[in-house]
Amino acid sequence: MNVRGPIDLRFRGRRGLVGVYVVDTDSGPALFDTGPASTLAALELGLAEHGTSLAELEHVLLSHVHLDHAGAVGTILRDHPHLTVWVSEVGAGHLVDPSRLERSARRLFGEAFDALWGELVPVPKTNVRIASGAVLGWEAFPTVGHASHHVSYASSGTVLAGDATGVRLPSSEFVLPAAPPPDIDVDAWQATVAAIRARRPERLAVTHFGVYADVEAHLDRLDHGLAAWASRVRDGLDETAFVEAARVDTADRAEDYDAAAPFAMSWHGLRRYWDTR
Repeated sequence: MNVRGPIDLRFRGRRGLVGVYVVDTDSGPALFDTGPASTLAALELGLAEHGTSLAELEHVLLSHVHLDHAGAVGTILRDHPHLTVWVSEVGAGHLVDPSRLERSARRLFGEAFDALWGELVPVPKTNVRIASGAVLGWEAFPTVGHASHHVSYASSGTVLAGDATGVRLPSSEFVLPAAPPPDIDVDAWQATVAAIRARRPERLAVTHFGVYADVEAHLDRLDHGLAAWASRVRDGLDETAFVEAARVDTADRAEDYDAAAPFAMSWHGLRRYWDTR
C-alpha cells in the first residue's frame, strides 16, 4: 500500500482522534494533512517512528483548511520552506492569509482556541499549488459537502478521504457525518459519496481515524447517517435533543466521537444549511 499511518497526533490528549499519513508520490514522500500546530510535537515523533521527518518530505497534500487538518501547515513551512503544499483553489487563499479563518475560529472556540489549535502562520504563496486532476501520481478531485474547499486524492485503490467519508473511530462501525458550519451542503455531500463509489476504491484513509477496507459498508453508513442527522434538524430537533440523539448513535464511544467532531457543531452546521436553503 502507498500509504503509511495513521500517525496519531494525540489530539486533546486522546488516542485515535486525529491521524495523518505519509504517502508515496511520483515526486517523493508527502504528508497527507498536518493536524493543528498544537500537535506538532506528536507529528514529529510519529514521523520518526515511521523512519522519516519533515525535512525528508517533499510535499504536503491537504484535504481542506479546517484547523484540525491544516492548522500546522504554516508553522511547518516556516521551518521547512522546501515543502510544496497542495490544496483546493478555494482553500488556497486561506493558507496565504489565514486571518479570516482565525477570526472565525476564535469567535467559535473563544478562550479554548490557543490550547486546541496553537498558532496560525501564513503559507508563502510561492509554496502553494492547486490540487486538481493529476497531482504527483494521484488524482485530486473535489469532494465537497463537509466543506466547500475539500478535495480527496485517489491512487492504486486508496482514497485519501480526509472528512469526505465522515468520522469513524477505531473499533467502531459508526460513521459520523461531521457537519460543522459554515458551508455544510447535504446534497453536495451525497454527490461526493457517489463520486468516491464510482472510483471503486479498496480502502479509505480517514483523518478521524484510520484506514478502512469495508468501503461499501462504510459509505452506506455515511449515507444513512447524513440523511438521518439532516432530517432531525430539518424536522425541528433542537440542539440539546440533537446532541442527546447523537450520543445514543455513538453509544459507548460518545465521548471520543464528540471530542473528534463535536455534536453541537453538526447541529449548528445543519441548522444553517436548512435556514439558508
